[in-house]
Amino acid sequence: MLKSPRILAVGGAHIDRRGQVSGAYVPAASNPGTMREDVGGGVFNALRNAVRRGVSASLLSVRGGDAAADTVSRAIAEAGIADLSAVFLDRTTPSYTALIDREGELIVGFADMALYELAFPKQVRRSKVREVIAAADAVFCDANLPTAALERLVALAAGKPVFAIAISPAKIVRLRPVLGNLAVVFMNRREAVALAGLDSAASGQDIVDGLKRAGLKSGVVTAGGAPMLGFDEAGSFSILPPTPRKVADVTGAGDALAGATVAALLRGMPFRAALREGIAAATLAIESADAVPDFTTAAFTEALALVPDAQEVA
Repeated sequence: MLKSPRILAVGGAHIDRRGQVSGAYVPAASNPGTMREDVGGGVFNALRNAVRRGVSASLLSVRGGDAAADTVSRAIAEAGIADLSAVFLDRTTPSYTALIDREGELIVGFADMALYELAFPKQVRRSKVREVIAAADAVFCDANLPTAALERLVALAAGKPVFAIAISPAKIVRLRPVLGNLAVVFMNRREAVALAGLDSAASGQDIVDGLKRAGLKSGVVTAGGAPMLGFDEAGSFSILPPTPRKVADVTGAGDALAGATVAALLRGMPFRAALREGIAAATLAIESADAVPDFTTAAFTEALALVPDAQEVA
């Protein structure tokens, strides 16, 4: 039996709250709707998808000493992920609250994540991190880490592939000092524009050129239901995501894409084929009310069959 690839993930694992408006959203007014709470975080969501696609994983995050921390801890254990996280008993566990409209699109997100800023730079310096990276095949991180922590992590990776998730337009700029050392960065169009330092009206090729000038060798830029743009040293390409059979919640779709793509890359799949697997996982995430969909192999195969082949961009 082949040994499964091993990933060390470093980044967000926190409480995710999603409030969905049941009618037409009215700004500056009381809106009826529903609120649900789950455990999420960019790299944790992605990692759970990667594990479902055959990867073995460890997670280094940070959390507080409150009841929310116990919820996060249980979710990591239930996902079959080794938990290397640090606990700060006098701190509050980070959380993210999203308000979405009745179509599942984000209205506003609110991040309470001061502990990440404080603790990640110190945690990445722990001697155990060096040992865990040495035993891993790749490192997976998100831009919840401050730049100092990202720089230290990339140095410790010592040439092993480091994959990164953007998180937000405000946070993706933290990746700039390490872009040349990242294997792939996963981002949406607004995040890509922020990273490349371009105007929001920039064309897809302008964005790719800007990201390459910034030092990034390979990346993925999503745009909702519009064609997803990918690039590497062989050139640029696009893949049109299939139309979801239903839209339950777009939360976690980008994380699902990242996780399944990284799992496929670590199994030796070419980049363009790996991204088709990522899009299949993202489609299943959109169709599910859960940020990390619980899919069977048959369901994944069915979703993958709907994803077209990559088209090279001249």
